[in-house]
Amino acid sequence: MKLVYPAVFRPCEEKEGYTVTVPDLPGCVTEGDTLAGAILMAEDAASGWVLDELEDGNIAPAASPMEAVCVKPGEFVNLLVLDMDAYAEKYGGKAVRKNLTIPAWLNTFAEKHQVNFSQVLTDALTTLYQQTN
Repeated sequence: MKLVYPAVFRPCEEKEGYTVTVPDLPGCVTEGDTLAGAILMAEDAASGWVLDELEDGNIAPAASPMEAVCVKPGEFVNLLVLDMDAYAEKYGGKAVRKNLTIPAWLNTFAEKHQVNFSQVLTDALTTLYQQTN
């Protein structure tokens, strides 16, 4: 799913770069040192905001028309394109089903001891992930 939202870009007062707000996503604010960096940060922040809503069972908010967004002097509006499928695949917390193959003797042991296969695999992969980062 691709979504498009208008964002307001304002030059930072204290340093180089831009502060970005997304009016349709309350509290979605970020900044970047350059215009390109600010756009990337805004796409990431907005995608995270929307993904949280979707994972909570809500729908993504409707986007305002770009021309309906009010800006102050020195600010400008730019559209953000969010690829929610790619973002969710990379950062989503939604569980995905995986099939696995283990030796029969290990399966017997695990079932006898009421092992939660999903939890063991999640714990092991989390540990491996933490060791490599």
